[in-house]
Amino acid sequence: MSKQTLAGINRQGVFGLALFASALALTVAAQAQNLPLAQLPQQAFTIALDQQTPLDPKVTKGELKNGMHYYIRENKEPRQRAELRLVVDAGSILENDNQLGLAHVLEHMAFNGTEHFPKQSLVSFMESIGMKFGNDVNASTSFDETLYMLQVPTDKPEPLDQGLEIMQDWAHSVTMEPAEVDQERNVVAEEWRLGQGAQNRVRNKQLPVLLKDSRYATRLPIGTLDSIQHFDRKVLRQFYQDWYRPELMAVVAVGDFDKATVEKLIHQHFDALPASKNARPRQRYDVPSHNDTLFAITTDPEVTTTSVSVYQMLPPITDWTPGGVRQRMVEDFYNTMLSLRFQELSRQPNAPFLAAQSAHTSLVRPVSAYVLAAAVPETGAKRGLEALLTEAEKVKRFGFSQAEFDRVKTVMQRNLEQMYAARDNRSSASHAAEMIRSYLTGESIPGTEFEVALRSRFVNTITLEETNQVGKQWIGEANRVVTVTMPEKAGLVPPTEAELKEVIANVAKADIKPNVETSNDQPLLPAKPKGSPVTQTRTLEGGITEWTLGNGVKVAIKPTDFKQDEIVFSGFVPGGTSLASDADYIAANTAASIIANGGLGNFNGIELQRKLAGKVARVNPFIADYEEGIQGGGSPADLETMLQLIYLRFTAPRADAAFFQVFQTQLGTVLQNRNAAPATAFSDAFEKLFYQNHPRRQPPTPEMLQQTDLAKSMTFYQDRFRDASGFTFVFVGNFDPKALQPLVETYLGGLPAAGRKETWKDVGIRYVQGVKQETVKRGLEPQSRTRIVWNGKFDVRNTQERVKLSLLMDLVQNHLREIMREQLGGTYSVSVSRLIEFRPEAAFVVNVDFGSAPERADELANTVFAEIARLQQNGPTDTEFANVREAAQRSYETGLRQNQSWLAQLQSSYQMETGNGVEDLLNYPKTLASLSTASMRDAMREFFPADNHVRVTLLPEK
Repeated sequence: MSKQTLAGINRQGVFGLALFASALALTVAAQAQNLPLAQLPQQAFTIALDQQTPLDPKVTKGELKNGMHYYIRENKEPRQRAELRLVVDAGSILENDNQLGLAHVLEHMAFNGTEHFPKQSLVSFMESIGMKFGNDVNASTSFDETLYMLQVPTDKPEPLDQGLEIMQDWAHSVTMEPAEVDQERNVVAEEWRLGQGAQNRVRNKQLPVLLKDSRYATRLPIGTLDSIQHFDRKVLRQFYQDWYRPELMAVVAVGDFDKATVEKLIHQHFDALPASKNARPRQRYDVPSHNDTLFAITTDPEVTTTSVSVYQMLPPITDWTPGGVRQRMVEDFYNTMLSLRFQELSRQPNAPFLAAQSAHTSLVRPVSAYVLAAAVPETGAKRGLEALLTEAEKVKRFGFSQAEFDRVKTVMQRNLEQMYAARDNRSSASHAAEMIRSYLTGESIPGTEFEVALRSRFVNTITLEETNQVGKQWIGEANRVVTVTMPEKAGLVPPTEAELKEVIANVAKADIKPNVETSNDQPLLPAKPKGSPVTQTRTLEGGITEWTLGNGVKVAIKPTDFKQDEIVFSGFVPGGTSLASDADYIAANTAASIIANGGLGNFNGIELQRKLAGKVARVNPFIADYEEGIQGGGSPADLETMLQLIYLRFTAPRADAAFFQVFQTQLGTVLQNRNAAPATAFSDAFEKLFYQNHPRRQPPTPEMLQQTDLAKSMTFYQDRFRDASGFTFVFVGNFDPKALQPLVETYLGGLPAAGRKETWKDVGIRYVQGVKQETVKRGLEPQSRTRIVWNGKFDVRNTQERVKLSLLMDLVQNHLREIMREQLGGTYSVSVSRLIEFRPEAAFVVNVDFGSAPERADELANTVFAEIARLQQNGPTDTEFANVREAAQRSYETGLRQNQSWLAQLQSSYQMETGNGVEDLLNYPKTLASLSTASMRDAMREFFPADNHVRVTLLPEK
């Protein structure tokens, strides 16, 4: 099961503003000139604003006689898969005082025994058909709803039928056997423990203010530890009987199947569920309004950054008519333009905040909020609040400029083109999420074509004048909450409520000047490079073509039809920071970020973003330990721009002194209190031990900031990219090779290449050998975390070895989960992962990571070692092996239709110089079939050497 969520709050990221973003996730693009308007539903262009939008004809929506709803849609992505959902319109808000947390406990019990799947057989069945617990089998509990999720294969009819049978049991036949309930108490308690920490303490102080006098402030889905440990099983069953009723549930099925067959199966499984009699009313709870501004000023010794937010409480989003859609588009214009202003302000030296955002978001079902949120310097809460309100007030008084509006309009238009182009590639999970929202909130499901047509109609009629009115309607004193979160430490004094009120009052009467925008009308690329032709062509398996250009650059291409509006690429060459001296390592390591954010050629970062309004192309340089390169992607319509940007990243990097000051400020803020977080101390201790305190594996400190140097970064960047000799580029996606070739010849063939033959340098980074242990004591909560890591030499060119290692991770994780979670109740989750390194030496790293109560850390670590020894002695059972092999085969099938999977495979083949091209990928099923339980037993002995592991344990300070 997934970790319990706050409906809307954590999901929308309101409490966790993404800090220090160098750019907002804004796709800028050209006007929607390529939409086939005549082929779109014409009703969308004429429907009245107050009418209900029609249901997508591809969706079958129905209601059974017992009141249960269902939604069905055929969809081909991913192939031979179906997404199944059981939606329960009941969550923690409905719990009685003696049921705190039991909506969430019930979600857990659904996986621990039902009528047709006793005890753990449900998870075992899903694993037997290749579905992974957590990825394809999961659930979540929120304030107002509970959601159960399955993905099943559809190449055979049985899994789909059995998947619906599982949902039938969840809806009506969860057994809740006493022994299983008592065992699961421990697991849920560990999930509760996992959620403790600074963020939880801050949330517990803010929620009673944000949701003042409402039931939501006292009904967190996780409940209390006392309730979890001591609830009466009868009370749990009572919650199930009260709220898991047909009229409060919906079944959603989307996937690669026959819709009529699925509808028939739904009737077979759910018609027999008894209709409710004398049912308890499903009460709806409100969040009371207030007439003034409330404040929540919170400090915590483990908080590492300062943030300030302004919440303007608003009614919930309930209008799904065309008029409602149009209004939200107007709001999108407003929020995007204001967020872009914040972004540009954050890129100025001595900015009042490091990152900021304007958004309208759902909090809980009965209330939404307009939110202004910012990450600010440690002592900058008042200044940050002033800046947020000043920019909002500036828009309120003067509005946005026509240039700002036009740029965002092109964004909206181009997004519609992308939305339409991707209509047949949309995932079943995305469709299912839309249907869930429709059931719970009434959101309309008109279909992609209708929505594109409707939005295309509106985007051309929305005006700057009406957009400027949004802030005036939203911003006011009533129903406002201001929150400040900051570190708690000596000498750092938080602002008082009176001081924050004074800031608000001063902004309202301040003499504010309108923005003045400058423009840069120079061409992005003054002249095309001369280029060089393809001098050699090779055809490889899997539809891959390899070109060698006249300047020595190698290009591998794989055209696909997986996504109509996607191309991804990567270019790389050996070198990296290994070629920098130790004294210049920090400058080299930060070079790519500093130079990339400085802009290109005659354009600084802000000007470049404005210049690219009209293009969907991202091109980012990187400099890693042992290689440097360029990676990104974009739309087929903007392929030439993408190639131009690659060319400019090589030939026209820009060292921007103003941005460098911003970078230093942001980095300094990040580093200032990072050690206050227990997880940071844990990670730092592991890194220092595992890498033997190597100077290039030191934890970042404020002192390291003094080693950043713009001139040195620029010199190192230019040296790494001044010669493209030896570079390999890989392109995967929807393109015509004939159209791509002349662009590649012009821009990649035009890259400077003097024939430099250079490779990476061994700087002596090695993993520690032998058995090592370390304990870190940090943190206020009764939490422990343990990491155990093995390493050794590895043959990267041996395909079977790579497959065995990958398979082993799932096998060991499943095995340890069964023992440590289900049998011992000692942890909420255990993670097993692996890393393959091919420089400076070919090696593997295997990592086991889990959290627990501090007093059980040693017991569970010993369990890990004991179970690994058992697997080394006996190997996995036939069932364990069959399950992970089936899951691997299913993942492979999905990966075959993902551009990123092909890109990763091709890139690793060239990087590791295995010479296998895509043969490994195409022959994967054969390699998988060659493995056995005996080979897995041998792999356990190889990859978990008893005499070579590191264990680091985090324990609380007291």
